[in-house]
Amino acid sequence: MKRRLLPLLALVLVLAAGAALLAWPRAEFIAAKSPQSWASSPANIARGAYLARAGDCAACHTSRGGQPYAGGRAIETPFGRVMAPNITPDLATGIGAWTADDFWNALHNGIGRDGRLLYPAFPYPNYTKVTREDADALFAWLRSLPAVRQQNQAHALRFPYDSQAALAGWRLLYFRPGVQQAQPARGLEWNRGAYLVEGLGHCSACHSPRNGLGASGQGLQGGLIPVLGWYAPALASTDPHLAQLLQTGVSPNGAVVGPMAEVVRQSLQHLSKQDLDAMAAYLHSLPAEPEAPRPAPLPSEALMKLGARIYDRHCVDCHGKDGRGAMAANGAPAYPPLAGNRTLAMRDPVNAIRIVLNGGFPPATGGNPRPYGMPPYSHVLDDAEVAAVVSYVRASWGNAARMVTAPEVNRYRAVPLD
Repeated sequence: MKRRLLPLLALVLVLAAGAALLAWPRAEFIAAKSPQSWASSPANIARGAYLARAGDCAACHTSRGGQPYAGGRAIETPFGRVMAPNITPDLATGIGAWTADDFWNALHNGIGRDGRLLYPAFPYPNYTKVTREDADALFAWLRSLPAVRQQNQAHALRFPYDSQAALAGWRLLYFRPGVQQAQPARGLEWNRGAYLVEGLGHCSACHSPRNGLGASGQGLQGGLIPVLGWYAPALASTDPHLAQLLQTGVSPNGAVVGPMAEVVRQSLQHLSKQDLDAMAAYLHSLPAEPEAPRPAPLPSEALMKLGARIYDRHCVDCHGKDGRGAMAANGAPAYPPLAGNRTLAMRDPVNAIRIVLNGGFPPATGGNPRPYGMPPYSHVLDDAEVAAVVSYVRASWGNAARMVTAPEVNRYRAVPLD
């Protein structure tokens, strides 16, 4: 009974706090240096275009098959559906009537031009860390886009999450505006990486665990993304090939698939080597995950034998008898190694299950334009067989992750890819 009352109590507190906050939005204002900061100059537009790539603005503000940045993409959340708005410079339906200050207020304070509080599906808890100079360059670039007349669609959030009072209370608890502060002792590269990862890159939107009210925790410790049905791993890394993975989607130690493949394709591959190295340097500095005890239950001998037979029939030609994967003729990574593979070592096996069921490709990038893919096996293997082969690879070649069950596989069999 107490567990049932806790969410209700939290909601009551949020509503009460929100009602008090409506008359006092927490916001701060940093003035632009001059009108030249957001002028439609070639330098500002080029800088803004790069920053938009770094922030992957297209991911939410462009619907499938729709006009670029004209909005209309639905963002499913545990609280209902949030619709991404039109951010082209159309006067009637986009941001054509906005000023640079309006744009800054939305990006930094999470407040719309009409004064309404924005939902944090728009990741202003991260974007608040962006400098005013970068916000102005982004605004200059957005003003240079073709104007698209497309009406914004209403959100479909459940009560009380559709309430401005509840949102104000959430902000009181979980949001503090503030530009990313440099740490001089860390050096220029580390600070640039922190700015990109924590701010524009909004990596914590997926790679931090969330509480019952949807607020991200501290750090980049990973967590399940309920709506997408993927597990975003912790971002602390010792992988010396991390910058290569971010740029190309593949490295000698693995490959990205699922939602991260879209991030690499649309965003990360377009960043400079200097910025990718900076992001890698920052991620290398994060505290490592605590070493987990050997999990239980481990696969039984019968399950391992079944998994080995399935692996030999369907997987060995690409991933090798020793689980070390294969390289392409040009020396680039082709099929990722399974031995020591971080995806297989995670406590939650959802990513491995989904890859076996649905297959997938790393992103096509400039550094890897023709990626090798994984075929789907959902139509070939039943739930017990998928559980067996995933259990086998999670407990072979030095891997020591727990067994996977058929009900776990069944849970994700019908989940869409994104």
